[in-house]
Amino acid sequence: MTIDESTLFTKAITAMKNAYAPYSHYSVGAAIVTEDNEVYTGVNIENASYGLTNCAERTAIFKAVSEGHRKIKAIIIVNGTKELSKPCGACRQVISEFMGPEGQVFLANKDNDHQEYKFKQILPLAFSDKDMD
Repeated sequence: MTIDESTLFTKAITAMKNAYAPYSHYSVGAAIVTEDNEVYTGVNIENASYGLTNCAERTAIFKAVSEGHRKIKAIIIVNGTKELSKPCGACRQVISEFMGPEGQVFLANKDNDHQEYKFKQILPLAFSDKDMD
C-alpha cells in the first residue's frame, strides 16, 4: 500500500495545534501509520525540567503501542517553521524499535514541503534486539 502523505500531513498539522511548547515555542506534530493502517498522532509536550519533555514522534508511537500496535509502516513529522522536521536521536532509536529499515519517513514543514526517506537512511546503524544476542 502506498501511504498518502497528504492525509498524514493534514493529521500531523492538525495535531500540532495541541503541542505544549511554552519554553521553546517550537511546536511539532507527528502522524504514524501502523501495519494494519491505523493512524495515530502525537505532539511535543515540554516540561520545565527539559529532560522530561517528550517529542511528537514518541508520543504518537507510545499511543499506538499502548493500543496494542507493534509495527509502523510510515511516519510524518511536521513543525511550524519553513525548515524540514528532523527527529532527534532518541526518537530515531524509538522508531527503530517499531519500524523496519524500509519504512517510510516523511520530514515536512508547515507548508508540506517534504522529503521522503526509508528509515534505514535516517538511522543506518540502529541498535536493535539483534545486537543483544
